[in-house]
Amino acid sequence: PMYFFLLNLALLDLGCISTTVPKSMANSLWDTRKISYTGCATQLFFFFFCATAEYSLLTIMSYDRYVAICKPLHYGTLLGSRACVHMAAAAWATGFLSALLHTANTFSLPLCKGNALDQFFCKIPQILKLSCSQSYFREAGLLVVSVCLSFGCFVFIMVSYVQIFRAVLRIPSEQGRHKAFATCLPHLAVVSLFVSTAVFAYLKPPSISSPSLDLVVSVLYSVVPPAVNPLIYSMRNQELKDALWKLMTGFLPKL
Repeated sequence: PMYFFLLNLALLDLGCISTTVPKSMANSLWDTRKISYTGCATQLFFFFFCATAEYSLLTIMSYDRYVAICKPLHYGTLLGSRACVHMAAAAWATGFLSALLHTANTFSLPLCKGNALDQFFCKIPQILKLSCSQSYFREAGLLVVSVCLSFGCFVFIMVSYVQIFRAVLRIPSEQGRHKAFATCLPHLAVVSLFVSTAVFAYLKPPSISSPSLDLVVSVLYSVVPPAVNPLIYSMRNQELKDALWKLMTGFLPKL
């Protein structure tokens, strides 16, 4: 099950990166900041889809780690192949519905305050700043609801890891404790980075907003987690570490 979830996570990471970075790189190379209205809506939809589905999947993966460490004898029963497929499908469906709802709400608003976004990709708070309609409170309220649901998932993840760490500390073998911590801590670090920066980006007060700060925070939650996830999870594979070491030492001069 863990590798099945990692496969889904890798696909969502690829989607997050592919939605924002290539267009930003192309604009930099061509010295332009243009994106069509349809392109902006498409970018927002797919980014929200991948990001929401990934966060849902990270929540499921915390449950997977909890069952594997705290209830190992029930692992095959609680996380059978059918249950894993259903949970992964629920994560993808949650991402799709959330993206559809936010995109439809955001782009139904009339935009009359220009057409320039102070970001390297289309994001909802920047688009709402261009709206001249009071109905943008509807989308703002929807964002608050989404953040509250995300916080609920974060609490679930934290509770799962508290139980995991309590179980790990009772393991008599030092090697066993090290293996369990090596499995869980990278996952927890990525979740914490993603949630903290995303919540700050969408709920920070306007008084501390600035283009440079917004850019840094956006990169931290939209680019860094999808970029480091493959590195963090693949480095736990001994065969991959051995191959990387052989590649690195192959370039060193032989004594």
